[in-house]
Formats: sequence, structure tokens, C-alpha cells
Amino acid sequence: MDRLHNVFINKELNIRQVMEKIDENASKIALVVDDKTRLLGIITDGDIRRWILKSGSLNEKAYEIMNKEPMFLKEGFDISEARKIMNFKKASCIPVVNSENEVISAVWWEDFFEEKYKKHEKIQVPVVIMAGGKGTRLEPFTKVLPKALIPIGDKSILEIIINKFIEHGCEEFYLSINYKANIIKTYFSDITYKYKLNYLEEKEFYGTAGSLSLLKNKLKETFFINNCDIIIEADYADILKNHKLNGNVVTIVGSMKNFKIPYGVIEIDESGKLLDIKEKPEFNFLVNTGMYLIEPEVLKLIPENRVFHFTDLVGICLEKKMKVGIYPITEKAWTDIGQTEELFLTLKKFGIK
Repeated sequence: MDRLHNVFINKELNIRQVMEKIDENASKIALVVDDKTRLLGIITDGDIRRWILKSGSLNEKAYEIMNKEPMFLKEGFDISEARKIMNFKKASCIPVVNSENEVISAVWWEDFFEEKYKKHEKIQVPVVIMAGGKGTRLEPFTKVLPKALIPIGDKSILEIIINKFIEHGCEEFYLSINYKANIIKTYFSDITYKYKLNYLEEKEFYGTAGSLSLLKNKLKETFFINNCDIIIEADYADILKNHKLNGNVVTIVGSMKNFKIPYGVIEIDESGKLLDIKEKPEFNFLVNTGMYLIEPEVLKLIPENRVFHFTDLVGICLEKKMKVGIYPITEKAWTDIGQTEELFLTLKKFGIK
């Protein structure tokens, strides 16, 4: 029952609290119940994502986004039928209710299938990892090692990123390198791997997107871009599906980020008169994680042999009325080691002392 209670939420929770609750459990689902555990609705991570894309406030209540006609099983259900439903719907969890609509138990993916629940399907998409930067925010570590080879446990951050894509079916990788490029090449020449690895070596520093010009006439299909200092826990197949469904030429994976001001914030008018004091306000922003999906025709917009940033590329796409979309994820689904403080938090997150 502990596992079941971990997915119970009250309808009065705000959406930010629901996000945190879903992040805490592996089922990516929350069951909205009343004080007698009667089922009111279900909220999935997909429901939250769609709400964010509609610019919905995270301060709204859970009942605003819950599915009010959720899928459930009746007490005494047929096991074989439940198995078929779960496999067809690819549901991680289905609640079981009694005649009073009270949630008395649930069936989980692991109850019917030996493999660990994975909602996503396998994809085979090329991946470009931007690993050419100097990593100045991680000094003094990057005075010795390139940022991409900073160790997280017994593996480099670069290998962790690659392995994450391999889990989703990706097998072809391009590494954009410059700073301490020979160290990266030597490292990979000394380890065994089964994926296809290619190098894009900049002669100079070309910014956050300039090296992509080296891919012209090489990539003819949709591809991922991933900065070498971030790990994204998401359904990569779903990101691709949304990218295609919306007809995007660029999809930016964005993360909700919450900022708390630890002071009373003063608001004044033009004359300096006090209007209000807001005690320790919170602000939510959708920020760029550093993961993208790109259509190959975008590569022709990138100039050769000069500094060019990803913001420049997005700006040109918007000017040309090309569609740029957003795929939102939760804050906990994004691990960033771009600066020393974040690196230590990542080591703690991975259970490394």
C-alpha cells in the first residue's frame, strides 16, 4: 500500500506540487483522490506538459488538469484482460476501485511484464554532442580535463549522455570538439564501444552552433543535439514524435525552473510610493536545457568558419517563419553540470561522495 499511497494526491495541490509528486515516483502518474480515497481523476506527466505549453499557471489546482474520466479496473477484474489493456495503453499503473469508487489497489507494469516499465519506443536518430567548449565555469577541473570527460562515478559525463541515447535506440554519434580535442580522441581510442562515433573538429571556437556547419551534406535526417554538460531524463521517442507532429524545424527541450526570492519584494510607483510588499515570492520560468531536435534543412542557415550561436540560428528560423517548438520537461528531469556547484549537486544526485 505504501507504493499506492505514494501516487495519491489531493485535488487542492497546485500543479507545481503535482509535478514534484510525479517526479518522486517512478510511475510518472498521480491518482487524484478525496479523503475517502475515492478516485476523482488521474494526472500524467503528459497532462502537465500540455498544460505548460498552453501557458497554464503552475499555481492552479490539480483538478484543473486531471483526466476526469480515468482508466481503472473494477474489483475482481479479469487478470488476462487487465494485461491486454495495460499492454495496449502502455500504462505504468492502473488503479483498482471497489463499488464505492474507492481505490483499493493498483496493477503495475511489473505485475504483468518482466522488463522494467519503459513507455518510450526505440528510435534510431543521429546525435550531435557539443563537446568543444572550454568549460570555464568548471575551472579548475577543466584546466586539466575537457568538460566532456569530467567523471561522474566511474564514467565521464560524455559516456553517460551517450549511454542515455543508446537506451533509446540511437547508435550514430557526432562529437563537436575543439578544446583539448586530442584528450577526448585519446580517451575514446582506449575504451571499447559498439556505437558509431564521428568527430566534428573546429579549427577555431565557432560558438554554440557554428560547428554544425561541418554537418552540411552529411546529415539528411532529423537529429538530436545535446550539450556535453546536461543529462535529460525523458522519453526521447516522444520528443521526436511531438517534433514531427507539430512540423517543427527546431524543437527546444525546455525545463520548468522555480526561483524563490528569500526577501520581501517591494513594488513602488513612478513617484517612489509603496504599492505592495510581496513576501518571499516565487517565479517559474521555462528555460533552455541544451537539448534540441533539428531538421537537416536548418544546417544551410549556418555560416561557415565563424562564431555562430544557437540563439542566432533560432532567430533566423523565426525571421523566416520556420516553426520552432518547445518540449517541456520537469526540473528534476534535467541534470546540469555546467558549473562547479551544479557538478557537486549532480554527484550527490548520483549517490557519489
